[in-house]
Amino acid sequence: MSAVNDTKLNSAVFLLTGIPGQEDVHLCISIPFCLVYIISILGNSVILFIIKTDPSLHEPMYIFLSMLAITDLGISIATVPTILGIYLFNSREISLDACLAQLFFIPLFQCTESSILLLMAFDRFIAIHNPLRYASILTLPRIAKMGLVAVLRAMVIILPLPFLLKRFQYCRANVLSHSYCVH
Repeated sequence: MSAVNDTKLNSAVFLLTGIPGQEDVHLCISIPFCLVYIISILGNSVILFIIKTDPSLHEPMYIFLSMLAITDLGISIATVPTILGIYLFNSREISLDACLAQLFFIPLFQCTESSILLLMAFDRFIAIHNPLRYASILTLPRIAKMGLVAVLRAMVIILPLPFLLKRFQYCRANVLSHSYCVH
């Protein structure tokens, strides 16, 4: 058997359709997406800037809020440029590697965001239940460890998926009825 026949065809290209059947209104749909994307990037960046520059906001509640803003930025950056590429420029093709990157980062940020929301609820529980011990329970090193555990937990859950999907052979143009790669 020749080496040519033995190669894997993992240079597949996927075609993203956006909203099927609504191709004629893609430009109208792209305007709200673009506005929300700009507002999301600017809003989360302003939150991070204010929390970083104001020393009185270096408390657990605001640190958790900054973690949440970072995950929101990550989700926006992982999804919306692909969506805008489809709607504005009719750029429907996405390579296998780019699709696998989206399949990693989108669930990673979603799982991390869920964990951070749980940490924010825990923060408020401690503030209400033990207000006198709040500062001794939620110290900066402990908050950093909790944030690291949230990210590591998400990575352990999500990391095997792209590697398992990379093992499959994709030998024809695959049409996905979405605006970005999902499982």
